[in-house]
Amino acid sequence: MTTTARMTRSIAALNLPKPVPALISLTNGIVTAMTGNPSFSTPTPSLTSVMSALDDLVAAEAIAQTRARGAAATRNAKRAVLVSLLEQLKGYVQKVADGSPAAGGAIIQSAGLSLKKVAPVHKRVFGASPGAVSGTVRLITDAAGSRAAYEWQWSADGGEKWVSLPTTLQAKTTVTGLSPGASVSFRYRAVTRVGQEDWAQAIAMIVK
Repeated sequence: MTTTARMTRSIAALNLPKPVPALISLTNGIVTAMTGNPSFSTPTPSLTSVMSALDDLVAAEAIAQTRARGAAATRNAKRAVLVSLLEQLKGYVQKVADGSPAAGGAIIQSAGLSLKKVAPVHKRVFGASPGAVSGTVRLITDAAGSRAAYEWQWSADGGEKWVSLPTTLQAKTTVTGLSPGASVSFRYRAVTRVGQEDWAQAIAMIVK
């Protein structure tokens, strides 16, 4: 038995324009889209604080257009404050979207944000097959990298209790001593330089 899974995640993007008038327009659009939006009950930061920063930028931009001394620097500082708040707001929208993966893209776009184009992330293939002799099962997965180890477990009660197997440096192992005819579940996780991964989705098969 072999399982293959594909996982995608909708990523929010601001795509902030450099011209201040365009940034002002974008911010107005985001605040309008999120105001009263049922997906965003408690925006962080608040939309009020974002609008306050926007008003400050609008005022500073108007003064900067007069070319008054120091006005451009003040305008740029106000822009930086607004951009920081928008980045925080994007993080909030992303968190909401991650809570409903199937609707994540629609949630992000309903906030007036763009979707970042990302390639689908393919999970490694994890398979189980009968071993060379009765009562054995071969487990194999795709390599997680050049310096990775693999932890394996099996369960005879549907995952209530897991039995650990020896860790391997290869992305495969053989389980022995199983009862022929029994339904056994298997899972694994890779350990890389950045730490332990989550356990892969368990797969089950009848032992031959």
